[in-house]
Amino acid sequence: MNNSTNSKTQTGGRFSTAGMVQVAIFGAVICLMAFTPFLGYIPLGFTRATIIHIPVIIASILMGPKKGAALGLLFGLTSFINNTMNPTPTSFVFTPFYSLGDVSGGIGSVVICFIPRILTGIVPFFIYKLVMMCSKDETRKKGVSNIGLILAGVAGALTNTLLVMNLIFVFFKEAYAAANEVAVSAVYTFILSVIGINGVPEAIVAGALTLFIGRVLLKKNVRERLGLKNDLGY
Repeated sequence: MNNSTNSKTQTGGRFSTAGMVQVAIFGAVICLMAFTPFLGYIPLGFTRATIIHIPVIIASILMGPKKGAALGLLFGLTSFINNTMNPTPTSFVFTPFYSLGDVSGGIGSVVICFIPRILTGIVPFFIYKLVMMCSKDETRKKGVSNIGLILAGVAGALTNTLLVMNLIFVFFKEAYAAANEVAVSAVYTFILSVIGINGVPEAIVAGALTLFIGRVLLKKNVRERLGLKNDLGY
């Protein structure tokens, strides 16, 4: 009885350790991308484009929404640090510790910086799971859906972009208009242009990279070697 209990405890410990290692690996990739110039955050003058959501999306699909959310939180933290230490004219929307003239960030900055990024680590899992549930038995047996990976990648990227930009409108409409030298009445049109110029290409890239990387990592033999538990229900 004691031997059985000890064996289960050790096995649980191993799984827990393996999960921590997996999260640490993805976390290291996120930090490397975030703090390598012109890699994770690409300066565009008034703002930054990003591809850091891609490892968050892939981790969400591979490891589930809890670990995906934790890595999304780390993504938000890197954005918080970058916008505090290396600000652009609109960094006040991501950190309360940066001011532009009379405008300062606040609680809205924290919401914008973290909530969309956490959800970026949750939404792709459920999109991919839904596609797998609707797929043919042959696809479920393989455990890989090309359409599911593309849609999960696109959905994760758009979750980040659409929430960030719309929350900016909610919390900082006038300040964001002033920072970008546009009329307040035209600020949402400007936001839509940013979504089109930045968000759409980011979503396309996320869909493509999630497909290419996910196809490899979701193979049964690869998952087993990496110790990845299948939480997708197939």
